[in-house]
Amino acid sequence: MTMIIFLLLLSHMVWICDMGKCIIGDPLPISHNYFQPGDLIIGGITSLMFMPTELESFLEDPHLSFNGEVIVQTKFYQHILALIFAVKEINENPQILPNITLGINIFDNYGRKWIYHATMELFSSLKRMIPNYTCGIKNNLVSVIGALYSEISIDMADILRIYKLPQFIYGSHPEMLDQSESYTFYQMIPDENMIYQGLLQLFAHFKWTWVGILVREDDDGRFVRMAFSTFPLHSICIAFFKRMKPFYISTLFKELAWLVETFYVSMNSKANAVIVYEKTLMLLRLLLHLPKMEDLSMGPKGKVWIMPSQMDLASVFYQRSWDIQDIQGSLSFSVHSNEIPGFQHFVQARDHFSPKEDGFIKDVWVNAFECSFPSPLENDKDGDICTLKEKLENVPGAFYEMSMTGHSYNIYNAVYAVAHALHALQIEQKHNGMLNSGKLSIQEQQPWQLFSVCVFIDIQLHQFLKEISFNNSAGDRIQFDERRELIVGFDITNWVTFPNQSFNRVKVGKMDPWAQEKKITIHDDAITWHSSFNQTLPVSVCTESCLPGYFKKKQEGKPFCCYDCFPCPEEKISSQKDVHICSKCPEDQYPSKYKDSCLPKKVSFLSYEEPIGVSLVILALFFSLCTLAVLATFLKYHHTPIVKANNRNLSYVLLISLLLCFLCSLQFLIVPGNIICLLRQISFGIIFSVAVSSVLAKTITVVMAFMATKPGSRMRNWVGRGLATSIVLTCSLIQTGICTVWLITFPPFPDIDTHSEREEIILQCNEGSSTMFYCVLGYMGFLAAASFTVAFFSRNLPSSFNEAKCLTFSMLIFCSMWISFVPSYLSTKGKYMVAVEVFSILVSSVGLLGCIYFPKCYIIIVRPDLNNREQLIKRKKMMIINNTQNSSF
Repeated sequence: MTMIIFLLLLSHMVWICDMGKCIIGDPLPISHNYFQPGDLIIGGITSLMFMPTELESFLEDPHLSFNGEVIVQTKFYQHILALIFAVKEINENPQILPNITLGINIFDNYGRKWIYHATMELFSSLKRMIPNYTCGIKNNLVSVIGALYSEISIDMADILRIYKLPQFIYGSHPEMLDQSESYTFYQMIPDENMIYQGLLQLFAHFKWTWVGILVREDDDGRFVRMAFSTFPLHSICIAFFKRMKPFYISTLFKELAWLVETFYVSMNSKANAVIVYEKTLMLLRLLLHLPKMEDLSMGPKGKVWIMPSQMDLASVFYQRSWDIQDIQGSLSFSVHSNEIPGFQHFVQARDHFSPKEDGFIKDVWVNAFECSFPSPLENDKDGDICTLKEKLENVPGAFYEMSMTGHSYNIYNAVYAVAHALHALQIEQKHNGMLNSGKLSIQEQQPWQLFSVCVFIDIQLHQFLKEISFNNSAGDRIQFDERRELIVGFDITNWVTFPNQSFNRVKVGKMDPWAQEKKITIHDDAITWHSSFNQTLPVSVCTESCLPGYFKKKQEGKPFCCYDCFPCPEEKISSQKDVHICSKCPEDQYPSKYKDSCLPKKVSFLSYEEPIGVSLVILALFFSLCTLAVLATFLKYHHTPIVKANNRNLSYVLLISLLLCFLCSLQFLIVPGNIICLLRQISFGIIFSVAVSSVLAKTITVVMAFMATKPGSRMRNWVGRGLATSIVLTCSLIQTGICTVWLITFPPFPDIDTHSEREEIILQCNEGSSTMFYCVLGYMGFLAAASFTVAFFSRNLPSSFNEAKCLTFSMLIFCSMWISFVPSYLSTKGKYMVAVEVFSILVSSVGLLGCIYFPKCYIIIVRPDLNNREQLIKRKKMMIINNTQNSSF
């Protein structure tokens, strides 16, 4: 609070003096700075240097605690060169800021320890820390570029917002607790929510659902909150979560136990995709280098390290021998960048030691090339002396990159944004008469006016910064949105490493901010994975995907990403991986062998083209021919006694009905249609009723004829053609009535059976009413039972051509066949039900034909000597004698 009050007071004070009388000391100079004079100064805060941290003990003067060895991240020197290059281009371009020279003032913050000090140094017009000290008309600060890390950017803003000075953040996106206009941020990176969205799309693209997280302990909590709240909504589980503790020199060895634990957790996990969310990769590099420092039971395994924040692979001097192959194939989200024309040539051609105001170059040179500068206090004969002829392009990529990085690209664009805003301000002031000969009015002001003029420029600059829109030299559009965030996408970069500490960053995907749908595009073929994956897509799941044909079931007590795979139940399939529920196939399809797809069912019915159908057709036609042959024989020998004695007309009716029975069975072998379904059961029932009633008439006629031969019998009046005809007509009409009722109420109709056969759709005739169908069968059964009963009791009647025994055996076969038909019919399905019915028709018809007519045909054809009147009379006499003897008793 005291510091804020002090700064507020300073903001209203202006120190004015003559240049020759300015003698001011700086008790705490920052040696790592770069200064280039100019009319307007663009300040910068870098993170090139950092000091090994110690736990604050509050036992010593903070002033003394600032002293210490610094570690140089030589790779970040490119940030300074990018700013120098951008200012050089602008100063050489008369079209942007004519008669105005931009200057540079850069300080390092030493890993946040000197951030307030470094920021206040920017407000000193001379190289002394006297904020708001105005000495001359040059070197006026108009904007500041910084910083690389979000917490440092917020620290800077505590001071910069007092002056309403534009601050361009080129590193990680800070979380703004106060979204008021008091902050003067201009963010050159996309909002982290966009990166989080891209991260989720990345996981969905590669189907990674089991991921690990390594996050720095001093993280502001945004990423952790997002991960635990959003990941489950996108079916992503966290395999392990470890906070990366900061290491202090005094507690380094104590923290190794925690580091070993983290190493084993991450390496033993099945999660091959691990998110690393930290400022730099130093802790990850230390983690992967641990097996070479400690005696561990295993080495590092191949993982896909995913960096969602803006970070670079920056090695320091003690990591020069560390292998970077373990991070091969890593994926990082970085702000979109392009190669700026002329930048690499500028770096190669520049004499880095010509500017005397560069306080970074010596330390960068020493750490980049492992050389030293001669010192009278030290003996450097054993070490390599820096020749100043070393080339940065020869430095491994982990220490310096020649191609412009994303952070450097942001700095380059930030400088141009300031220049274009100043250019617009210059034009505006010229129109308002505030310029003299096209030159900003700063040069014409009196010293006492300078502060108010600079504050006015800073305030006006914001208005033009919000409205600027231009294309940089790489062709990318530079424009801020209403939240003062650069409208920019991000690149997905694949890190390809080499044994000599060099690496390439290959762009394998991006998100275009100007596209309507914020979706990432990824080129899988361009990605180089870690060598342990053999260039196949890494799998990062708790459980291997359940293949098609299986469904997954969550394992008890584990995250929802962990599950067991079970085969789909019968009649169900899963055509995709990792389904929760197997689905049924449509009615016209059936599951494949492995239950991973539905196959179309074949349309099937009992056809005359298949083996069973062919056999039944042959039998039906054969027995039809046999029936015709018997009928022809009876017609030819109709005058013979055996034909006359067995009721010739009734035999013709029976033979014709049997012929129709054989032929009607062919109806069951035709494609079921409306007409076929109506006719086949009805015709079968009526024709068979005629046949069975004819047998019944024959049986009754035999009995009546025998009874009529008894002396004094009145049965002679009933014996004749009328009795047989009335029996046949009456019995047939009753069946016809039953069938008529059936047709009127519930007629048969074509139907399909999709359940009887697994791989077939059976075309069949639905009987309409099972009750009526079994009534037809029951009535035929009644006629058959009556015929069998009468025939059985008349089987021993003597007669010349008594056919009672033949009728008994024929009805025995008939009844046996149809009694066995019922259970057989009910136990079969599909077209085999039809086959059972056809077979029953044929067998029962053959039983009638064979038992009744085969003996007669045998006598007619083979034993014609028995087919004469004398034989008939002889038998008749014997019958009368027997009857007389029976009467006497």
